[in-house]
Amino acid sequence: MMTIISHHLQQLCQYQFRILIGFFLLFIGQNCWANTLSGIPLRLTSDSITKIELQDWVYANQSNDIETLTTLLQRPENSWKKLDTNQPYQIGIKNYWVSFSIFNPNDHLSRIIALDNPLLDSVKIYHLINGELVSTEIMGDSLPFKQRPLQSNIFLYPVNFEPGDTHTFYLKIDSKGSISLPLVLWSSNDLTQLTETKNLFNGMQIGLLLAICLFSLFIALASASYSYSYYSGYVLGLTLLTATIHGVSFRYLWPQWPIIQQYIFIIIIPLTLGFSLMFTEKVLQLKYHNLKMLRICRIMAVLCFGLTIIMPFINYSFALYVLAFVVLTISTILMAFSLIQAFSGQRNAPLYAIGRMGLMIGCIITGLIYLGLFTLNISPQIPVMIGLTFEVITMAAVLALRYNDERKAKFEIQQQTLEQEQRLREIREEALRSEAGNSEKLEQMVQERTLELEITLRELNEVNQKLTEQNTIDSLTGVKNRSAFDRRLIAEGRISRRQQTPMSLLMIDIDKFKNINDQYGHLSGDYTIKMIANTLCEYIKRPTDLVSRFGGEEFAIILPSTDIEGALLVAEQIRQAISDLTIAHNGYTIPLTVSIGVSETIIDSDEHPMLLLEQADKALYKAKRSGRNKVCYYPLETDEI
Repeated sequence: MMTIISHHLQQLCQYQFRILIGFFLLFIGQNCWANTLSGIPLRLTSDSITKIELQDWVYANQSNDIETLTTLLQRPENSWKKLDTNQPYQIGIKNYWVSFSIFNPNDHLSRIIALDNPLLDSVKIYHLINGELVSTEIMGDSLPFKQRPLQSNIFLYPVNFEPGDTHTFYLKIDSKGSISLPLVLWSSNDLTQLTETKNLFNGMQIGLLLAICLFSLFIALASASYSYSYYSGYVLGLTLLTATIHGVSFRYLWPQWPIIQQYIFIIIIPLTLGFSLMFTEKVLQLKYHNLKMLRICRIMAVLCFGLTIIMPFINYSFALYVLAFVVLTISTILMAFSLIQAFSGQRNAPLYAIGRMGLMIGCIITGLIYLGLFTLNISPQIPVMIGLTFEVITMAAVLALRYNDERKAKFEIQQQTLEQEQRLREIREEALRSEAGNSEKLEQMVQERTLELEITLRELNEVNQKLTEQNTIDSLTGVKNRSAFDRRLIAEGRISRRQQTPMSLLMIDIDKFKNINDQYGHLSGDYTIKMIANTLCEYIKRPTDLVSRFGGEEFAIILPSTDIEGALLVAEQIRQAISDLTIAHNGYTIPLTVSIGVSETIIDSDEHPMLLLEQADKALYKAKRSGRNKVCYYPLETDEI
């Protein structure tokens, strides 16, 4: 009996073990299937966000020997693997294929696919709709800039999505540099806003570097200073490098010569390092403090300038690795030099070391991002660009301190020279008297110029007053415009409040003016408005009264020191005159009437004029609702004030 029970338990354990093995293999198979198949396409609707990171829907092919799309489509689905965004960035790759799909169920949409890496050599996009190839686009910095479908520093591909369509995109990437694929699906408005902001910051960075470069160059030319010359060359190299990384150089400097774009990095980097070493030699004054460091800096500078000549003739990917090693090595050596000099008491060394440290931190962060050991939601080049900008500004401060030290040293020498030249005092006094005479002449010339300037300013003031007057006139009718009316309303309201005199407003609107435009044309409508304005001016005689075009076919009249009886009388005269007016234009006789709203009160607060205007507007609408061609008065109630 015990033997039978033991046998059954043994069989049960074997079954359980097989079941566990089966579940484990099924789980492994599901994970492998999820990583190899192309997966569910991105579902895009009008409710989708306007910025969609596509990395979760991008799959990469594991083969690097496929040249054409036809060959690619013949490969099995298990040759595709979901793109790993945390993997190290590759440098130098060919025939790198990625793919993603977007399904639009029921909306007409327009989007832009953005690949924010302007340094890719070739990007060939195959666009399939429901399995049929509809477009092929080739971009890259190995091609002229004008061949891009949208003229932008980054690679953009516009797509129109129709309801029910599945769009599949295959991208073939060839590049000698870094393979970074930040793919984003944008709406055009949001992409434009981001591009403007990004271009603003890039422009500020490049502009800052260029300004420092030019400033240093001018100081170098003015003072014949080698330090500023080397610093100017160093900053110019960094400026060109920054502009190239952001895609600005290729777009604006050499858009028709992509061959320059292919070699600019491996030329400008060692050249910039050479200028940096020569600048370091001068700014740390190694000639006076450490001759061994001086010799090392000069040897490394010669090496860098030699690499500038050699690099274009070797393999690009290998050149990038060599440059990365050279940059890291030289930066470390210069950091050590600056620290040694700082601890030995050299005045400029601490600030120089801080600048180098900022650059080193930026380089380290960028390197960690490229190696996949550090993840930030930014472009890999941004940390090193920030570090470079920080270093350039810091070095400018170092030069400023050195310039200040040199200025103080020169001042001390001048003081000593003055003490030794006491015997020449009489000559200097004569020179001072001559200078005083020149100063009097100069003062007289300044007074004459000042008088001429005052006359010119007076003339300009008169012209400005004329321009201001023109800005208050409506260009169509010749009467005052709305802004002049608003200012006059406030001013007359204050006078009414101070003098306790009544003020009246007339709001005049042309009846059925839209029918005039529709039946006789807009030119006839404009002519009608001008005739109305002329008629209003004929019935407004007092200099204090104001006729203005309120907007469109509406006019407003301010009648200061006028009670309601006088205002109604003027309004009725205007209404009757316009009703009797015969307007003929382009062979047509245009019948015309107006509706007029009247309000009147004594102003007692700063807000009161606007209430008076509202009441005139209400009276105008009352006249229109009453059948038009009428004058209506809307009294201002006490509780409304």
